[in-house]
Amino acid sequence: MKVRDKLVELLLLSSVVLASFVCSSAAECQKLIKLKLVDTTITLAEPVAAGTFTPPNSAPIMPGPVSFKDLPAFCRVVAVAKPTSDSEIKFEVWLPETNWNGRFEGTGNGGWWGVIIYSALAEGLSRGFAVANTDTGHTSGVMDASWALGHPEKVVDFAYRAVHEMTVQGKAIVAAYYGKDPSYSYWNGCSSGGKQGLKEAQKFPDDYNGMVAGAPANYWTHLTAATVWDGLLPLKTPQSRIPADKFPMIHKAAIEACDSIDGIKDGLIDDPRKCHFDPKALQCKDADGTDCLTSAQVETAEKLYGPATTESGTKFFPGLEPGSELVWGFLIGGPEPSRIGSDYYTYIIHKDPHWNPRNMDFDKEVSAADKFDHGTINAIDPDLSKFKARGGKLIMYHGWADALIASENSINYYDSVVKAMGGEKKTTDFLRLFMVPGMGHCFGGEGPDVFDALGAVEQWVEKNKAPDSIVASHSTAGKVDRTRPLCVYPDVPKYNGTGSTDDAANFSCKAPD
Repeated sequence: MKVRDKLVELLLLSSVVLASFVCSSAAECQKLIKLKLVDTTITLAEPVAAGTFTPPNSAPIMPGPVSFKDLPAFCRVVAVAKPTSDSEIKFEVWLPETNWNGRFEGTGNGGWWGVIIYSALAEGLSRGFAVANTDTGHTSGVMDASWALGHPEKVVDFAYRAVHEMTVQGKAIVAAYYGKDPSYSYWNGCSSGGKQGLKEAQKFPDDYNGMVAGAPANYWTHLTAATVWDGLLPLKTPQSRIPADKFPMIHKAAIEACDSIDGIKDGLIDDPRKCHFDPKALQCKDADGTDCLTSAQVETAEKLYGPATTESGTKFFPGLEPGSELVWGFLIGGPEPSRIGSDYYTYIIHKDPHWNPRNMDFDKEVSAADKFDHGTINAIDPDLSKFKARGGKLIMYHGWADALIASENSINYYDSVVKAMGGEKKTTDFLRLFMVPGMGHCFGGEGPDVFDALGAVEQWVEKNKAPDSIVASHSTAGKVDRTRPLCVYPDVPKYNGTGSTDDAANFSCKAPD
């Protein structure tokens, strides 16, 4: 009886301690509503029980491995920063109630989105981070920049100030809740989030110890112009448009022409720059058909593969790579060029909602945009010496089959850093680029597209273990059916000659032929 009584006593005591801890944690969370921050007001500080968070109906839900129902208990802090009279930067910080890993993670946005990306918060929280995300200072959809008209300070917020304010104030919230500063801070973003990361490294090198910047939209003035340029290609004549049902046919031909360049036939083009696929091979011999391209459609495809070029012949953005065809519809599928590109010129350069992108003079307007932006949204500064000097580490990645942001844009930025920082060895000491065969924009595609770049940069920062490769996986119907190493650019994965070509263990990273 005495043993049983003692066990009951211990269980009751444990319940009391647990209840006391939960109450204390909830109280500490609610106290944050009174926290004084510079130009920032906390509007909500509430404890959220495990598995009970439901995002607002208006919030975009991005693909990811985490279900909101699987989240641990956390303290949810909602805040708004107003560093200027026209700023209203909303952000959220989620703080694990237990098992905090001691680190802070800032997460990125996409396109022109003026929303909180709750899936990014959920993924960071599930890994034990105190994690933050911002609406970048406005409310809008992913392709809508109409909010910028007449609001130059909001443009600056979108460009960099929102992320910096979120970071500085987010760390202060972390310190107030846990009673200590985070031991390390990490950035994780893709697309506009990749651009945000590069901007942080360039402009605020003390904000983060390590950064992951995927498919960065960093050359904003040229990228948006190239999106208009691409979108105008099928509008040249009624015959220039390529119907969406022909994209798979073009893709199949590109893969068949270039798949074996790396020595194995696996349905992937490891380095599309070595591929010399000519869409003229698909030109119809007689009348137009579903299995061929008209001469006008061939011209459209050729120009998509080639660089965006001004009327005078100046190349201002790389072309798409063979292998990207399945998602060409984003650029050339509409009756007009995609607003994600044209809105920059409509609302920020021309400041005229009635401006017609069909009248765009690329010779004049691309250079005018560069001068106007003057490094505000663009994040192309190759001098990362201050970030490197304070021990910062940066991983970039880009899918070779990306049809939203041409993959060679990342290579161009990487090469500019190599030149500015004194060579490849000095650059790879703190920056490494990983090109991902068969992956689309940030995720998806026929190649391995799931990999832990954040974990790799953590190891690099905290244990000085630089990533020589990162294993990526591809799944079908929820089951992993292929793994492959991602290599530090310019190295590529080479098959060792034995074993399954779907197993990363049978590949080594080597210099390209």
